[in-house]
Amino acid sequence: MKIIRFTKKGIYCTPGKFYIDPWHPVDYAVISHGHADHARWGMKHYLCHTHTKNILKQRISQDISVETLNYNESKTINGVKVSFHPAGHIIGSSQVRLEYKGKVVVFSGDYKIKEDNLTIPFEPITCHEFITESTFGLPIYKWQTEAAIQSQIHNWVAKNKANNRTSVFFGYSLGKSQRIMKLLEGLDEIYVHNAIHHINTAITASGVKIPETIRLDGNFKKADIQNKIIIMPPALLGSKMLKRVPNVATAICSGWMQIRGNRRWRGVDAGFVVSDHADWDGLLKAVKATNAEKVYVTHGSQAIFSRYLNEIGIESEEVITEYGNDQIESEEKQIVTQESTS
Repeated sequence: MKIIRFTKKGIYCTPGKFYIDPWHPVDYAVISHGHADHARWGMKHYLCHTHTKNILKQRISQDISVETLNYNESKTINGVKVSFHPAGHIIGSSQVRLEYKGKVVVFSGDYKIKEDNLTIPFEPITCHEFITESTFGLPIYKWQTEAAIQSQIHNWVAKNKANNRTSVFFGYSLGKSQRIMKLLEGLDEIYVHNAIHHINTAITASGVKIPETIRLDGNFKKADIQNKIIIMPPALLGSKMLKRVPNVATAICSGWMQIRGNRRWRGVDAGFVVSDHADWDGLLKAVKATNAEKVYVTHGSQAIFSRYLNEIGIESEEVITEYGNDQIESEEKQIVTQESTS
């Protein structure tokens, strides 16, 4: 019996009778992390990492049925041993390891190899089959060190201060915003939009320490934030709230900035290549470290990355899923709309 099958509802563990990051409602969902494309509304029961529980309750509902495991802790479900292992993507992000009758399958979820001084670093897991993402699965994607990125961002903020400008960074409420906060820590007071504040509250309630921030709602006084640092969700680009910020200088933090730049994000003053996914070298390093006999490649540049793995002697197959940024962006817009009317 194969341990996993790819179905219309999501990745199904056949002997365990549960799904991993399903995109349609199911009875039992094992969740890799809290982003909207991997953790959706409507599941009867959720199993996730301890640090993800409050995030799910904040994002989906306080009333959901959710159970947790720590990293390297296991639970047996219908004979399948399930455990979570660090993915390095965002706080609480996990690779899902399945073991059944001596065979091991690992679902990577979203992951990042480079350490970011915030998330628990990625842990390679030996397995027979590996399901990997490929968001940035092209050779052109090669990330700089965290120190280099931080230096660029600090220099930009310093320049803005010298010119009496307020630095506004845009990043998703969950994951990217906390990463930006860590890169900015110690520079000055950091103001965050309500949506980010709520996620921060959920994270700290789980016992995770993140940089201190100040909540920024729609009633802010311009004098209070002049020359300061602000982080907002991307959905607020061009918003009335942004237009009220005095002498604003705007920046997008995204892996896409490496090649797309202002073609995707128009009307910003700066772009920094900050990604919470593995680059090309990171993907290859992760895949090779598993020693997997078969690799399934999901969302991103799956066709190209899968073909390359086959060319270098690693059996690989492309799998079409519903993971990707579109679902996250849609949720961000809904959250910002709710925040603006509350």
